[in-house]
Amino acid sequence: QVQVMESGGGLVQAGGSLRLSCAASGSRFSIGVMGWYRQAPGKQRELVATISGGSTTNYADSVKGRFTISRDNAKNTVYLQMDSLKPEDTAVYYCNAATYIPAPKIYWGQGTQVTVSS
Repeated sequence: QVQVMESGGGLVQAGGSLRLSCAASGSRFSIGVMGWYRQAPGKQRELVATISGGSTTNYADSVKGRFTISRDNAKNTVYLQMDSLKPEDTAVYYCNAATYIPAPKIYWGQGTQVTVSS
């Protein structure tokens, strides 16, 4: 069973920065795509950014140019550097990790709160 754990959330003023980390552990096989999603109160969970094992990245339009996703494959860890934060970035941020052997499966973390004050 794969465990996914996020860290690094908190309270920051608008214009500030935060760095989130997410570690996936317990997999006997390689971790595939890892991603960050977020869910604001009263809204559906939405994609923030994803990164493949080969470091191909994908970003939501709302965070392009402000957020950077990266990963350390040796540690099965993904990071989300968030700069120029806005109040509308306030949400619970969730990390997920995909495995493909023996069958495709996605594992989610518990989430970490990010609050951006105006």
